[in-house]
Amino acid sequence: MRNSDTPSKLESVDRALQLLVSLRGGEVMSVKSAGERLGVAPSTAHRLLGALVARDFAVQDRERRYRAGPQLAPQGESHFSVNQLRQVARPSLLKLHEDINDTVQLMVLTGPNIRFIDGIESEEVLRVKARMGDLMPAYCSAGGKAILAELGNVEVEQIYRGGLTPWPTARIHSLPALKRQLAAVRKAGYAANLEETEQGVSGLGVCIRDAIGKPVAAYTTAIPTARFRKASIPEYVKALREAAAATESGLLAAAADSRPLPGT
Repeated sequence: MRNSDTPSKLESVDRALQLLVSLRGGEVMSVKSAGERLGVAPSTAHRLLGALVARDFAVQDRERRYRAGPQLAPQGESHFSVNQLRQVARPSLLKLHEDINDTVQLMVLTGPNIRFIDGIESEEVLRVKARMGDLMPAYCSAGGKAILAELGNVEVEQIYRGGLTPWPTARIHSLPALKRQLAAVRKAGYAANLEETEQGVSGLGVCIRDAIGKPVAAYTTAIPTARFRKASIPEYVKALREAAAATESGLLAAAADSRPLPGT
């Protein structure tokens, strides 16, 4: 009698396909739930999920659960273009600028970097210029760290398998240090950048997620360090979270609406 923990190759393929169907349907699963679904031991489920991760069919999130990876397109998930993100996010960005009264920006993750896709500058004489289209290492940006913190360690390792891109003012110089920083971000619920992207600039970042919890973008503040007050962090974070929540609702509505957004 064959042990269920040492299945034949055909059984392994069938079980992997069952997991693929579930992941493609948008299901998020733990090793335990995967094992229960397949009727196998957790060790077997872990090996199967590990194989899917290795081939980019699955990724681990920050809670070590598995969801669809880059090779899969979950049913019902909308893939938002930069123009769509910018349009949906614009009202929240305007409100965030009004609440923060300083430079605010919208960014997306592009490989190991973040790319600024929208921003509104402060009206103060001393202000941080809003970037547009610029690339910057994600690991030293508040928004970049907020997005990376939503990913699992395996996915972060894949992104930085070539190492961290050097940056003049970066304070993180190794993958282990980055993982420790991301763990702190997950616990706090927001990320900080204290003169890590450039001298004299500090800011905070909060992630924006899609309908299935996948990180798609981030809002950040960009404030001259001379005007940045740690005592105001709760106020800044509250405004960032409200903007992110409003944008997530907008993305959900856009995904549910089969009509294309105007101008896209």
